[in-house]
Amino acid sequence: MKYNTVIFDLDGTLLNTLEDIADSTNYALRKCGFPERTIEEVNSFIGNGTNHLIANAVPTATPKEKLEECTRIYRNHYSSNSDNKTAPYPGILEILSQLKDNNYKLAVVSNKFDSAVKELCKKYFKDYLEIAIGESPLIQRKPAPDTLFEAMKQLGASKEECIYVGDSDVDVKTAHNAGIPCIGVAWGFRGRSLLEAEGADYIIDTPEEIFEALHNLSQ
Repeated sequence: MKYNTVIFDLDGTLLNTLEDIADSTNYALRKCGFPERTIEEVNSFIGNGTNHLIANAVPTATPKEKLEECTRIYRNHYSSNSDNKTAPYPGILEILSQLKDNNYKLAVVSNKFDSAVKELCKKYFKDYLEIAIGESPLIQRKPAPDTLFEAMKQLGASKEECIYVGDSDVDVKTAHNAGIPCIGVAWGFRGRSLLEAEGADYIIDTPEEIFEALHNLSQ
């Protein structure tokens, strides 16, 4: 099978967003009178969407109303501060350009809230990506396969033509729930050992290895 469609996760895969996410998390925690979190703690909370992130960042047994307030503050702050320290990982822009030149269909599917996904992708990847889908009330988030299926639909691609690329256990589960292979990226937020344990179909250490992965998985 020759794959012609590559769908990417965003945080920890294409963009290093960790510091901006941590800054907005701690801004929201301060505003709500809660203790701040270390960047390592915030890193461990990322991957399952904004509600999960803030639910884990606030103290245990935080009342629902306070949790909702903190989540709202986070979203508002991050919407205006998502690109203070964020940048593409080394080699990402070059590999997206090469994939595009080789006629691959490209998209992003993320658990980051949808408006932030679209804004960041527009800024960094508008010349390469056809579709960018984030978390919204309209569709079930990863690891459910729904957002992947929606991207395939918009791209006009069958699942037999698609591969998903991500850095986390959530990404591996999402790909496998959709019935497609997952290329794990070892440079992201979770690392090689977790990707191996979760059963990623192929693991790469640099963006340049993606063509080798696509070739080997096509055999």
